[in-house]
Amino acid sequence: MQFAFARTKPWFSALLSSMALPALLSLPVQCQAKSSPACQVHATNYLGWKAEELSNPWVRLEIVPQIGGRLIQVAFGGHDFLYINPLLQGQVIPLASKGYGDRNYGGDKIWPLPEGNQDEQHWSGGGNLDDAPFTLQVLSIGPRCAVRLTGPVDPEIGQRYIRDISIGADTPVISFHVVMQNMSGYPRTWSEQTITEYPTSHPAGSDNFNTKFWGVTEVNPASAYLNGYHVRTGPADNPAFTVQDGSFRVHWNNIMQEVWIDSQSGWLAAVDGSNGYTMVERHRVDPKAVYPGKASVIFYSTGEPTPPPAKGQTTEPREGPFVEAEMNSPMVELAPGESYAMDSEWYPTRMGKDFKTTTYSGAVGTPLTATATPGGLVLAGSFGVFYAGDLVAHLYYGGDGGSTAKLMSVVPTEPVHLHTILQAPTNTTRVSVHLVDSHGLDRGPLGEVQVLQTPSTDGANAR
Repeated sequence: MQFAFARTKPWFSALLSSMALPALLSLPVQCQAKSSPACQVHATNYLGWKAEELSNPWVRLEIVPQIGGRLIQVAFGGHDFLYINPLLQGQVIPLASKGYGDRNYGGDKIWPLPEGNQDEQHWSGGGNLDDAPFTLQVLSIGPRCAVRLTGPVDPEIGQRYIRDISIGADTPVISFHVVMQNMSGYPRTWSEQTITEYPTSHPAGSDNFNTKFWGVTEVNPASAYLNGYHVRTGPADNPAFTVQDGSFRVHWNNIMQEVWIDSQSGWLAAVDGSNGYTMVERHRVDPKAVYPGKASVIFYSTGEPTPPPAKGQTTEPREGPFVEAEMNSPMVELAPGESYAMDSEWYPTRMGKDFKTTTYSGAVGTPLTATATPGGLVLAGSFGVFYAGDLVAHLYYGGDGGSTAKLMSVVPTEPVHLHTILQAPTNTTRVSVHLVDSHGLDRGPLGEVQVLQTPSTDGANAR
């Protein structure tokens, strides 16, 4: 899927009519395949909620329309990725009830930015955009399975959200097409934000804290923030935050905090170091656009407030434990009836406990190395892949051309520990390792390195 930001011009003749909606969105309705599809869509009961389930051999998505159109859970390889509030499991809290903070069901949702109640250019929270029932339409079943969630108009900011969620037949990749539409009668300026809650306890919602959870993104070398990030809430000297080798990392440590990053890379990762399950989220970042508070990525962690509330002071009920991973669109001015879309994709995988960076084919733990020894060319590294297929080495001989060699078969649900010896030409100077999927499509490199010459190392010691 190609990432794209799209702005759709208003249909003035049908400004508030849902009849214009299909023309505003990009994904056409497809007929159900005649043969048995490899991905499925069906209604189900999930933990007491009426849900729609999308599934293929790799992932299972549970969507609950009546609680703000949430994607409430993603299961992959027997692992549940998303946090679900155990106190609200199976419940639908009426909108008229007091305090939207009491209706945090968990899962994944869409919010507008900026937040606040100081003026009409800020969203005060809750309401139709967060908690009201959405309508669900099945768009396709077959080679690709997709549903569309359409929310009601929010009277506070004049917006409504429409979100398409889809999966293919034979990969774990999840695609999102999120539209915000100005349904008011005058221009409005907002950003749309995806909010994904990841549990930091086993089981989710308990006090058995998982202190090996990390949120990661790439730091902007020309960041507008001191040290590459901005601590919006919580202690500025929180040891949860580190910047190393060009990456920002937030470690869950039971301290309530929110940190903003003006990353230009277009990705963030939620890494569970206790079991290796990792989710990489991608969206396009426009370096020329204005983002809310300059942030393209935000991480929020639940925990104890700092400083603690004064005696007798009322505070919001403690949530969690979980970490929110948030991706923001630019601030966009929409004329009446105009729409704007943000595309994103999720890549679930499993790897070791370390995460360094990501490519379009997988997550990198220990970066690729290539070492020439008397016994052959030693290739090593650790990864998590996004597609089932083969790792293929591309060997380059300078001006003499190159060749390829299959290394091993891989699947997204198993960590990849590469350590192999190739009988490569002695003049090999550069190596890259690509992931070629089960259809023979090259999904891109996991790494590319120069060959390190160590003639004193023998092949026996290299193993």
